[in-house]
Amino acid sequence: MQPELQPVPAGIQSATQERALAQHRVLRNTYLLLSMTLLFSAVTAGVSAALNLPHPGLIITLVGYFGLLFLTTKFRDSVAGLGFVFLLTGFMGYTLGPIINAYLQLPNGHEVVMMAMGGTAAIFLALSAYAVTTRKDFSYMGGFLMVGILVAFLAGLAAIFFSMPALSLAVSAMFVLLMSGLILFQTSQIINGGETNYIMATVTLYVALFNLFTSLLHLLGFASNE
Repeated sequence: MQPELQPVPAGIQSATQERALAQHRVLRNTYLLLSMTLLFSAVTAGVSAALNLPHPGLIITLVGYFGLLFLTTKFRDSVAGLGFVFLLTGFMGYTLGPIINAYLQLPNGHEVVMMAMGGTAAIFLALSAYAVTTRKDFSYMGGFLMVGILVAFLAGLAAIFFSMPALSLAVSAMFVLLMSGLILFQTSQIINGGETNYIMATVTLYVALFNLFTSLLHLLGFASNE
């Protein structure tokens, strides 16, 4: 004789449905805002490249990035946060323009840029689809990613200041792996309720895509230019 299944209490069922709807709303808003910021960033990068504007330099780039990131985080629960998201992504797009111009000067620069863009899109779509469909919890990667990004960032600064091309290539390879892990981690956080603010989720995914693209540019540019 089969035991009778006890019905799920209405309150628990309702809370579960509300939580699922909230997670879906964060995911939808994140992808919508991410699409808009990527488009805006692409426009600013295109204008920067077309006008052949100079790169602002490492110091201004870091100050601008961390300053706008701080303001975005501070106002993440208000409409002002949306404005700072576009300021941040627009600024990063502007810094990307001169970098793209530099790679376009290579004999096969257009192919390198297109391959980096295609590779970035393919990695993001594949990892996002995997995290959404499997709904696996990748929160355990948080500590490793934080430490890994910090180490890679400091190693990247050392490669710049001490002019070490081999270390620079190693850092780019590290960032490809770390940013791929960050995409998995952040998408998992959204669908499992670990991240409830779509502004911060958008910023995290944008930063992952930006670093993934520039790292692939570096690796592919080096490989194609021997």
